[in-house]
Amino acid sequence: METILLWSLLILLALIILVPATFLFYIWRVDERQEEHAILRHYPVLGKMRYILEKMGPELRQYFFNNDSEGKPFSRNDYTSTVKSGKYNTRMLGFGSERDFDGEGYFIRNTLFPVQRDELNVDNEKKVPTKVYKIDKDNLFNRKEHREETLADPFLLKDEDAPIIGEHTCRHPFRVKGLVGQSAMSYGSLGGNAITALSTGLGLAGGTWMNTGEGGLSKHHLKGGVDIICQIGPGLFGVRTKDGDFSWEEFKKKSDLKEIKAFELKLAQGAKTRGGHLDGKKVTPEIASIRNVEAWESIDSPNRFREFNSPEGMLDFIEQLREVGGKPVGIKLVVGNTGDIEELASFMAKTGRHPDFITVDGGEGGTGASYQELADATGVPIKSALPFVHDTLVRHGVRDKVKIFASGKLLTPDKIAYALALGADFVNIARGLMFSVGCIQAQVCHTNNCPVGVATTDDKLQEALVVEEKSFRVCNYILSLREGLFNLAAAAGIDSPAKFTRDHIVYKDRDGRLMPLSPDVPQKAL
Repeated sequence: METILLWSLLILLALIILVPATFLFYIWRVDERQEEHAILRHYPVLGKMRYILEKMGPELRQYFFNNDSEGKPFSRNDYTSTVKSGKYNTRMLGFGSERDFDGEGYFIRNTLFPVQRDELNVDNEKKVPTKVYKIDKDNLFNRKEHREETLADPFLLKDEDAPIIGEHTCRHPFRVKGLVGQSAMSYGSLGGNAITALSTGLGLAGGTWMNTGEGGLSKHHLKGGVDIICQIGPGLFGVRTKDGDFSWEEFKKKSDLKEIKAFELKLAQGAKTRGGHLDGKKVTPEIASIRNVEAWESIDSPNRFREFNSPEGMLDFIEQLREVGGKPVGIKLVVGNTGDIEELASFMAKTGRHPDFITVDGGEGGTGASYQELADATGVPIKSALPFVHDTLVRHGVRDKVKIFASGKLLTPDKIAYALALGADFVNIARGLMFSVGCIQAQVCHTNNCPVGVATTDDKLQEALVVEEKSFRVCNYILSLREGLFNLAAAAGIDSPAKFTRDHIVYKDRDGRLMPLSPDVPQKAL
């Protein structure tokens, strides 16, 4: 018996030594002969460890090494505040802000005598049935929480403050009771579960909208009953023939849908001032059918519309769309060559013709896929682009005819308030809403390998995203943003966030000087 036990131990010891040794020897022999990686030819084991650590680098920085305000594209503070808003419908924090108050930036000009809550011009009459999480226990080794049904205040605008898009140009103008909605995110870039959760949550919150993105309208957009802005990109997806020409028949079908409240022509996007790209792995037969393209083949939109190449041609096309569809039509642009914006505003002033709205997307905007050089180098950031567009329209006397949407990392109430004060009528949010449906900033949107099922069309990966649970987070996030805007409005001495102007914010430079925001200050300051 002892002899058997001894031999067993010896065999086990040999296996413990020989198996790893054989494996390491195999790695060494294989890597010594490969020609792709120089470091592996001399240091196969250390080289493999280097690769593993390099691969883990983004996660290590995100969770361990970056402080709460350092991460890019969004800091941990940006991310957690958004997640908490969606999960708990609260923005409470303790002890103090982690903002760098020595740096430059905008601040709300709070008044000595704020508006009381019961003095706010807010519509909270119809409560929103939603679900929020409540924490039962929260310590290092034991965390428990449960979900409760609740009736939440919607924080909608009163009718007299609610902006109307296309009031004097369309048979079916669009009245908006909230100032915050979903920016353009295509079905294809995001999966069906994510789009459905967004549609359902936004529909539950009410007073908001979702933009289809240039991928076109899908059944997933329609499931929540939310108001929809249908985007038309240079690829004409959803309103094209098989040959790629514009289809007035398909456009009419879309415009007849009661859920679609407006159309947006996408001239450019902040993260890619070009046509969109969708990798072939994401082009399922359903998506191919919606876009009228071939399944499993990569899609690259043209850089611009072939239907027009001048302000005159663009406005001709807009007027045709408005006449056929009867609904507001706007454009989405990125400010770069300021002379182009001047030319457009001048033409609008001379002819009296104009889009119903302009969406100004900052160069810091997000995307499912883009090229590094376009994402980093083209397009002016939103805090410079927005006041420039607003001031240009004012100078040419057409600002009252055109509403402005703003987008570009505006995912908290303070950032939204700054945008409203700088000239926006509405604010679009994309990545904040992606956080609400589970995005963890894995930054693999372009690969179809999103680990949480958001930016993927892979059926197996999408199982991670539970539509019912995430739809309530989307709803709570929107409600929380609107409540925060009313809080800031009260602090500034106004009874509605629809009344924010530049008089309600101030810009502080690094030396502590305060700058009133006359029309030319924002561009100089930023």
